[in-house]
This record gives sequence, structure tokens and C-alpha cells, in this order.
Amino acid sequence: MKQNTHVRKVVVALLLAGSLAGGHVSAAEGAGSEEAGLGGPAIPGVCLLSRQAVFANAAVGKDASAQIAKLTAEAQQEVLAERKPLEEEARNLESQRANLAPEKYAEQQQALARRWAELQGKADHRTREIEATRQKAIERISAEAQPVVAAEYKERKCGLLFDRGIALGGNLSGDLTAAVVQKLDKKITTLPIQREVLPMTPVAANAPVANPAR
Repeated sequence: MKQNTHVRKVVVALLLAGSLAGGHVSAAEGAGSEEAGLGGPAIPGVCLLSRQAVFANAAVGKDASAQIAKLTAEAQQEVLAERKPLEEEARNLESQRANLAPEKYAEQQQALARRWAELQGKADHRTREIEATRQKAIERISAEAQPVVAAEYKERKCGLLFDRGIALGGNLSGDLTAAVVQKLDKKITTLPIQREVLPMTPVAANAPVANPAR
């Protein structure tokens, strides 16, 4: 059943969209553990920051991730609840095929296929909304973190700020990440998040559909 497989894939996509930052990254983690021990002299004015670690470790980032995970689960359940009756109808239609006139079977098959296409469109749409929600949360947290980063940058007398992820090793004493997380936690720990509502594109009346019973 092609529609069923597609909807399952979209449900997986919803789950993947539910996290604010991919994987856990320590605020104090430098480059890879083996390379990070290279040491060397501190370079005055050169500082590092991991935005991913800020999102993953700051209280507001964890709170946002939990809220987005909840919204993702709700969207997933919404899709699954509508999928089950369609699966049952598809099985019933296939079981009655031998007793239906070919034109009657084709008519019911196409009507069911249309509903599958609509559900697929809805599932895809929910995935886009969750992703838009995640991106907006990142933008809002970034806006809250920016003045904290700027203050820490000034306090450490930085002259250049690099993404910590590009450092292969060396002296990482200029890493601002942990301090930014600590100070951001004092500034904000939560923010309200609602699922973004995007305009829905209806399924075209003449859009091709596949056989829902296959």
C-alpha cells in the first residue's frame, strides 16, 4: 500500500523534526577528546562558541525541545488516528472486490485513494509546521543569547569568535560556551511555544493517485 508506506515515512519525519538541536553536545566539550588534549599556548583575542551546545544545554533550549517534542507527538497521533480507518476501509474494499462490478470497485478505489492523498498532504504539512516551529524557537533563543554572547565576548577581550566545531584541537581556554550557557540560564529558562500554522495547499482535483489497496 503506497499511501500507507508514505504516511509511515512522514510520521518518522515528524519525530526527527521534534528536537531543537541534533544530539547532545556538552557545553564544556571542545574538539574531539583525543585532539583536544593537544594544548599549546592560549591565543589572546581568539574565542570559541558552540551554538549547538548552547541550544542543547541551556535551560531554555531544553524547555523548548520538550515543548516541540510534545507538539510533534500530538501531530503524529493526529495522523495515525486518521490513518487507521483508511487502512480498514482499504482492507474491506479489497475483500469485497470479487462481489463488486469493476466500475463500482474503481469508483470506490479512487475515492479512497483521494482520501489517502489528502492524509499524505496533511502529514507533510504537519512536518513543515513542526520544522517552522523549531526554526522559530532557535531564532528566539538566538536573539536572547546574542547579548549574553556579546557581553562575554567583551569581558574576555575577544578579537575573533569562531565556531567551536571547526577547532581540531589546541588550547581551548577561549571557549565561551559554558559561560554563555550559565549566564543565559540566569536570564531566561523557558519561553512559550505554539505550533506554527502554515497555509495548507489542497490536493488538486485532478492530481494522480495510486491504488490504496496495493
